Amino acid sequence: MVSSPETEDFSLKPRTPATTHKKVVIELLDRKAIRGFLNPSRLAHAEVLELLTPDGEREEIELAKVRAIYFVRDLKEEFEPERKSFLSRPKLDGLWVKLRFLDEQVLEGVIPNDLLTFLDNGLHLTTPDFNSNTDRIYVPRSALAELTVLGVVGIARRKPAAAAAAAAQPRLFNE
Repeated sequence: MVSSPETEDFSLKPRTPATTHKKVVIELLDRKAIRGFLNPSRLAHAEVLELLTPDGEREEIELAKVRAIYFVRDLKEEFEPERKSFLSRPKLDGLWVKLRFLDEQVLEGVIPNDLLTFLDNGLHLTTPDFNSNTDRIYVPRSALAELTVLGVVGIARRKPAAAAAAAAQPRLFNE
């Protein structure tokens, strides 16, 4: 059967967003670690985290009880980075920050230089230990005692090429 434009239904159906679950280790305030899979797109405004355990069970965890969420490459390996601070100024673009947790532990990292990220429940942090099992860490605001900006890393904003060329153009007749 060949469909024609008159018989074909072109109505747009709302698509459900694709879900992608990442491997995580959730560290609670009491330092207990829970391994599983989490959808990171729901972290921004969530009060309760929905974790899928490796056994296939669904577990709900209150964000207020979470110290940090480690996004890892392998669930069975060690998740906490060995190096907690940069040896020199980081090369990544963003804000170089130092976090002090409620338990007085300190961790440095780079966060995006975007004011909108500060409206979320927490911060996505790139750690100084690039060779560790951890790709990035999500730290809820409720787990932090202090956040200190150590520097702004990235390229300076340049003037547009047309404006720079116009400024370099010599003036005629001493205008």
